[in-house]
Amino acid sequence: MSSELEGRVLRKITWRIVPFIMVLYLIAFIDRVNIGFASLTMNQDLGFSSTVFGVGAGIFFLGYFLFEIPSNLILNKVGARIWIARVMITWGIVSGAMALVQGTTSFYALRFLLGVAEAGFFPGIILYLSYWFPARRRAAVTAMFMAAAPLSTAIGSPISGALLEMHGILGLAGWQWMFIIEAIPALVFGVIVLFYLTDRPEKAKWLSEDERAWLVKSMEQEQAGKPKASHSIWAGLADLRVLALSLVYFGTSAGLYTLGIWGPQIIKSFGLSSFQVGLMNAIPAIFAVIGMILWARNSDRTGERTWHVVGACLLAAAGLAFATGAASVFTVLVALTFVNIGISASKPPLWSMPTLFLSGPAAAAGIATINSIGNLGGFVGPSMIGWIKDTTGSFAGGLFFVAALLVVSAVVTLLLARGAAREAGRKASVQH
Repeated sequence: MSSELEGRVLRKITWRIVPFIMVLYLIAFIDRVNIGFASLTMNQDLGFSSTVFGVGAGIFFLGYFLFEIPSNLILNKVGARIWIARVMITWGIVSGAMALVQGTTSFYALRFLLGVAEAGFFPGIILYLSYWFPARRRAAVTAMFMAAAPLSTAIGSPISGALLEMHGILGLAGWQWMFIIEAIPALVFGVIVLFYLTDRPEKAKWLSEDERAWLVKSMEQEQAGKPKASHSIWAGLADLRVLALSLVYFGTSAGLYTLGIWGPQIIKSFGLSSFQVGLMNAIPAIFAVIGMILWARNSDRTGERTWHVVGACLLAAAGLAFATGAASVFTVLVALTFVNIGISASKPPLWSMPTLFLSGPAAAAGIATINSIGNLGGFVGPSMIGWIKDTTGSFAGGLFFVAALLVVSAVVTLLLARGAAREAGRKASVQH
């Protein structure tokens, strides 16, 4: 009976929560990286060099970094419903305002403000999932949620490419129309969140009484099994494992935003139109969605996290290295497919790690720390690619740089696992 009840509850909460948060992340990711498509015409209109564009695209993550932890701690206090709604509405306003960019200063300022507005969304959702799903199910659920990132590329790329063709309508450039139209869903869904999202299992009126009681009890038992010392905010910030995971995430973020921000320009360099670039850019992302979900399921089935992160990071690094020698659209798409699959597949097993040793305010602070420090890779990767491209006239040096960061991520993951195994062995010998 308990097994039947568990299955029923997990099905209900999965169907209620996961598709909805996937839509929210899909919208967030489109608004975060549509700058890559805007660059196909905006850079020429406003006279931006590759360096200016790379810094402006990446400066989003500085605002994100500064406000991530406070935002996640507020979410833990006031609840996901109100805070996620606030995040979405403010980022929708700023994203639409990108249509008003006139030069370098306004470009930098609005990208920074977009990062401030969106800070807390992603780690907030990761924390939110830890309120509802047992740890053994979390990698698969996280994978479904995070599949929205490559899915947003698959769906958003053709749309962004098509919107660029609206150039001249009502006197606006195509990239201005793209920012305005793609900002609307964030505003609409920001309001819907207020009515749809449930903060905690205790408040889930859409579960029956026995279902709600089972879920609340199960999650309380899981929290009780974690070390008491890990419940303070400072424990989440000072834990060396959190800092190590931040470094791992740094490399994967550099890879992810290299794809989102520079991918369209890399494909366009083969002489395609904006709409063709949109269609081509969607192909690697479709493979990434499939690879990511299968990889996360395998990670949950085997209970193995380390090698699932390591293998995925190395695949992405190999793809970036392969892309440097791509001589045709076909070969560059194959290379970008490897990168997409590797980057996407590394995330769910990586994000299942921190909530295994952190809970309460420490989990909020720890997850936000990993995400905020790690996302600085989204500033460093794209910025370095822009600077190296202006310096050398080629994408190759920048792609090798990001590939090296991914190799570092793989090595740190292995060292972290080795340290954890040593610690477990030491505790076992003390107990005996």
